[in-house]
Amino acid sequence: MSRARKQLKLGAFVMATGHHVAGWRHSGAQPDAGQNIAHYRQVAQAAERAKFDALFLADGVAIRSHDEHTLHRTARAASFEPLTLLSALSQVTERIGLVATVSTTYNEPYHVARKFASLDHLSNGRAGWNVVTSWSEQEAHNFNLDKHPEHGARYERAEEFVDVVRGLWDSWEDDAFLFDQEQGLLFDPDKLHAIHHRGKHFAVKGPLNVARPVQGHPVIVQAGSSDTGQDLAARTAEVIFTAQQSLADAQAFYTSLKSRMDRYGRDPEQLKIMPGVFPVVGRSESEAQEKYEELQSLIHPSVGLSLLQQHLGGIDLSGYPLDGPLPDNLKEPNGTKSRFQLVTALARRENLTLRQLYLRVATARGHWSLYGTAGSIVDQLEEWFTKGGADGFNIMPPTLPGGLDDFIALVLPELRRRGLFRTEYEGATLRENLGLARPPHRIYRQDEKWQPKVA
Repeated sequence: MSRARKQLKLGAFVMATGHHVAGWRHSGAQPDAGQNIAHYRQVAQAAERAKFDALFLADGVAIRSHDEHTLHRTARAASFEPLTLLSALSQVTERIGLVATVSTTYNEPYHVARKFASLDHLSNGRAGWNVVTSWSEQEAHNFNLDKHPEHGARYERAEEFVDVVRGLWDSWEDDAFLFDQEQGLLFDPDKLHAIHHRGKHFAVKGPLNVARPVQGHPVIVQAGSSDTGQDLAARTAEVIFTAQQSLADAQAFYTSLKSRMDRYGRDPEQLKIMPGVFPVVGRSESEAQEKYEELQSLIHPSVGLSLLQQHLGGIDLSGYPLDGPLPDNLKEPNGTKSRFQLVTALARRENLTLRQLYLRVATARGHWSLYGTAGSIVDQLEEWFTKGGADGFNIMPPTLPGGLDDFIALVLPELRRRGLFRTEYEGATLRENLGLARPPHRIYRQDEKWQPKVA
């Protein structure tokens, strides 16, 4: 089947009141969304009715702000812990995938393996883990550290962390549990395996005290776009959430990442690249422009500048004129390197002032922003999809629930008219709907490496 006949994948990236930094002030937003389970239930069920592949929840283990003086003007201060929230949503949905962000820097592998295995069972095979290494000093300060670990060290730990988690998911073979009441055999002891892992960062004996997940392994998602992040993704990830601003950049990233997979013996089709897209949809171009300008008018200048500073690694820009250029020779941060590079490149390429730059970042934090009619938006999504820039997209509504409702009502019918998106789910699990293979069980012995089980 040719690429043009394939259908793209769609995630619904749910961020409380929406992705626009001032979206919580909009009449189409739910201002108390971060603490309102009914809101999340409404959004999840709407996305499932629309046949989205997954709900995607970002997360951090600190309040996401570099400036305590502007935090009270945003809706980023409080939200649910994602695995707790998705466990609740698993009971009011049936097919949509449930992807939670969990850090490898401020957790232990056994905890993560256990929680995601549990979510996979609770949801009948719809769990996904977005692997991140965390980004801020604030997170370090919540976990007995004075300083956030260096970028390279975080990714080194993450690589071993993912290996341990995947090993723990294979503690039990799929048919280990017999439940034989007559013989008094709950499970076959030959089908329970401890991993006996001892590495640089972790010593984990196992086995996991949760049965093998419904999907074998929950889907592994990653958001890193740095060179180190791409290597980790090529080795371990099955879905990539990335930020690209142009088709050329998207194609370069797509080619770079998929070409790395061969060294790990992986099929490029088993990795879905889904850039973030921030859509402002109107029934006319003028309506879309009005919606966009209304959102932009709600940004308080201090919030816009604070958000920009956050994406530049916490640098203090308060001494520079808002209508002047981005300062030269900014030091690359220890946090999110790919986002720093994207934002600074945008400022240089378009010669933007600090005010213009924060207005651009305030929409989607460096992700691709689209404004227009359903037809014009689908034209651009289709071009990226058919020309090797994406396997699908993670949709970032500017407001919730209104922005998602607009996308569902206006854009999805046009995608379906062109044969680019499903009308029904292909299967019951997240893997089945994404077209990802179920991983075979790997038997481990104390003196051996993990090996695929021979039938």
